[in-house]
Amino acid sequence: MTALIVPTDAPVIAGPPQGRWTFADWQTLPDDGRRYEVIDGVLYMTTAPSTFHQWVIMRLMERFGLPAVNQGLGYAFTAPVGVLMPGCDPVQPDFLFVRREHSAIIHDGRIHGVPDLIVEVLSPGNAAYDEQVKLPAYALAGVPECALIRPMIRAVSVYRLDRSGRYAAPREASSSDVLTFDCLPGLAVTVSDLFEGAPDTTF
Repeated sequence: MTALIVPTDAPVIAGPPQGRWTFADWQTLPDDGRRYEVIDGVLYMTTAPSTFHQWVIMRLMERFGLPAVNQGLGYAFTAPVGVLMPGCDPVQPDFLFVRREHSAIIHDGRIHGVPDLIVEVLSPGNAAYDEQVKLPAYALAGVPECALIRPMIRAVSVYRLDRSGRYAAPREASSSDVLTFDCLPGLAVTVSDLFEGAPDTTF
C-alpha cells in the first residue's frame, strides 16, 4: 500500500499507488466532507467549498435544473454525486444534467455514463485542477457540453465537443450576457443572475 500525499494540512490517504486507483478503491474512502475523485487512476481530493461556491450551484439548480426537470427534459444533480465514465472512476461535478432519453445511465446510486452537461464552479483553490485535469478528462470521456463558471470575474466559459472529440474554443459569456446550453432549450439566464443575492462573496 502507498499513500497519497496532499498539500496543506489535509490527511494522508492510504491506498494503491497513484495511477492505479479504481472505483472499488474510491468506495472505501471515508465520508469525511471532502470530495474525492479518480481520473486516469489518480486520486484527487478537494476540501469543502465556500458558501459563495455553494450559492452559485444553488442558482444553477434554480435557474436551469429545476425548470428542466419540471418540463420533463431530464434530471439534474449537484455534488456530491458519483459519475463513472471513461477515465473517470468517479468524478463529482458541481452540477450535471442528463436528458430524459439518456436516463438509463442513472442507476445503483450513481451516474454510469456520460451526462449531457457538466458545469464546474471555479474557485482560487481549484481553478487549475478544473481547467487542466477535469476539463480534458471530460472531453476524452465524450461529455458534449461543459461549462466553467468563474465567480471571481463573473464570467462563464462554455465548451462544446468538436468532430475530433476535443473541446473547441469556448464561448465566453460575461456578466451582462445571456447563458444558454444546447441540451436545455428554452432556458436562459443572465450570467450576473448566478451571483446576485449571495450573502458572502468571499472564497
